[in-house]
Amino acid sequence: MNTADLGLPVDVPSTALFTDQYELTMLRAALKAGTAGRRSVFEVFTRRLPDGRRYGVVAGTGRVLDAVENFRFDAGVLRFLREKDIVDEETLDWLAEYRFGGDIWGYPEGEVYFPGSPIMRVEGTFGECVLLETVILSILNHDSAIAAAASRMSSAAGDRPLIEMGARRTHELAAVAAARSAYVGGFATTSDLAAGFRYNIPTVGTSAHAFTLLHDNERDAFRAQVESLGRDTTLLVDTYDVAEAVRTAVEIAGPELGAVRIDSGDLLLVAHRVRQQLDELGATETKIVVTSDLDEYAIASLAAAPVDAYGVGTQLVTGSGHPTASMVYKLVARAESGEEGAPLVPVAKKSSGGKTSVGGRKWAARRLDADGYAEAEVVGTGPVPDALADRQLLVELVKGGEVVAREPLDAARDRHAAARANLPLSATQLSRGEPVIPTEYAHGGSGS
Repeated sequence: MNTADLGLPVDVPSTALFTDQYELTMLRAALKAGTAGRRSVFEVFTRRLPDGRRYGVVAGTGRVLDAVENFRFDAGVLRFLREKDIVDEETLDWLAEYRFGGDIWGYPEGEVYFPGSPIMRVEGTFGECVLLETVILSILNHDSAIAAAASRMSSAAGDRPLIEMGARRTHELAAVAAARSAYVGGFATTSDLAAGFRYNIPTVGTSAHAFTLLHDNERDAFRAQVESLGRDTTLLVDTYDVAEAVRTAVEIAGPELGAVRIDSGDLLLVAHRVRQQLDELGATETKIVVTSDLDEYAIASLAAAPVDAYGVGTQLVTGSGHPTASMVYKLVARAESGEEGAPLVPVAKKSSGGKTSVGGRKWAARRLDADGYAEAEVVGTGPVPDALADRQLLVELVKGGEVVAREPLDAARDRHAAARANLPLSATQLSRGEPVIPTEYAHGGSGS
């Protein structure tokens, strides 16, 4: 989303070169052939979910809208393209005036998706749409992968809050996007201040082992932290001896101590021992936060432990083993000719190796069972059946080049919680399995 519209700082810079060279060479050839102006429809979808995943999560939509709005070829960019002889003068003149003027429809951010779901549909001339392929895919593939991992982790955590703390495990800018996606997927806070600054995500953080090691002893470190941050701070208790640290922490902060953090060892065993010790010391309201390279499986294994919150880093920002959503951006329909009003005809790649696609401008709807839970993802071309008319998934995001669907990040977060709750219960299982609902195809006309 455009953060300025929400009263937040930091604008997105030009995204014109967040692209691959072949997009510009295709444009150059299409301009020469006279086909660059043909009305075209591109769609973003994935042929399969990552192995073992039951559903995907749409994330990054707001960032895509920013990227499209800021896709501008300024003088410096045009000079680079000229000096490198990437395109000719005719194409440079065309790029100098580039503004996306088409329409974009898509699944709203936070919604779930399945194989074949038309997650985003980009419509306009071939020239203006083809340039957006890489930037759209780079955002959606990364952000959706992180959001899917976050969703699985938040499901495993239940009502216990999750802290995103993976900035040090990824590229500095990817860390901000990852924190945003994690929030959509159900995380409560982030340790990354840039994410808080840009997207208004709540931030948290207290101290690391270095702070304890700085002082002559643990008691001095704890006293310094409590005097600075107050009794409701979180003290890290596993630098030396955990039991001794807990005892010292309560002596200094009293029973009002906010929380203790455990970052190593057998977390299940240590958490039980620490809870018992805290209760015996009268700190019955002091919470226990655990960290230490957690993923959804480790979080699930701690369900019976007296843990109050989880901090997750590496596994989250790397998609918990699946760092991309494997989405593609394909031309699915184009006008019969360059004449205004020419009808659309479906087009599709036909090849071996499982990389085929389904032609035609598509709609999508989610059919519900008798109890109101999702039972199928229905994807079709042509008219939408009356029975599915009020269950359509795509919403208008950009109309005539103007963004029409910006929203606060909390709206996407709430939408995801509702969408996940609407899936069959098996969606939250961590065991390997197929997508929780099937994708069905309803073929009709081109949907022109």
